[in-house]
Order: sequence, then structure tokens, then C-alpha cells
Amino acid sequence: MHRHGYKGRKFGRETDQRLALRRSLMCSLIEHQSITTTLAKAKEIRRGTEKLITLAKKGGLANRRLVISRLNSIEMGDLLVDVIAPQIKRDSGYLRIERAGFRRGDNAEMGTISFVDEISFEAPKAEKAEKPAAKAKEAKKEAK
Repeated sequence: MHRHGYKGRKFGRETDQRLALRRSLMCSLIEHQSITTTLAKAKEIRRGTEKLITLAKKGGLANRRLVISRLNSIEMGDLLVDVIAPQIKRDSGYLRIERAGFRRGDNAEMGTISFVDEISFEAPKAEKAEKPAAKAKEAKKEAK
């Protein structure tokens, strides 16, 4: 038998466990900007994360909902769409994987996956416009 045409790695896990592992690794990467994991896992989550970043850069409600559903986390989806995606200036190749030696216990090859561009997690502060009713109340107080 051959394995031609099959995408993705199995990691010795069932399908639901593998999906949960990928989602949690992608959420950790989005939250912390950089994570160290096995090289195979880093290469696998790069595929999914770069697709999510492309969706987030396109913007729109439908793409926001797709990102949230694939991450299974509203907070990480909003962080990706609102904070990270607008700061990325390139069209593709958003992530880099650097080899990080071998793990001590089982000698597994490790890798650090991180964003290529420098990203600040300070949310852009927009000036909130006051409601007209609040302005009217303040005007009445000043008049008295």
C-alpha cells in the first residue's frame, strides 16, 4: 500500500484528538506570538494558521466567523482579526519555523514557530464618540 495523496500527519492520535491538538496549538501561537513544539507539529500547524491569517486579512463578517469556528475560540479569533491581521504587511509566508534542537527525554526534533513580522498586542484605541443624549445632559448641568 502507498500513502500517495493523503494530506496531513496523524501524530498517533484519533481524528478528534488531532483536531483538538491543532486548534489548541494555533490558539497558543496566536496568543503568545511564538511557541516551541516538535518540528512535525510546527510544520502541520503552519499550514492551518497561515490560511486563517489570510482569511483574517480579508476581513468581513463571514471570514471572522470562519476564523472563530476553526479556532473554536472567540477571544483568539477576535485577536487575530482585529489586532494581528491588520499589522501583517505581507501577502503570504506569515510564519517561520526555526529548529530548536532535540528534546531531552525522547530525542524528538523540536522547532520554534513564530510570526515573521513584529506584532504588538496593544489593541488600537479608537476614540469613542459620546452619545447625543449624554452631551445634552451635560449641557443642562452646565446651564444650571
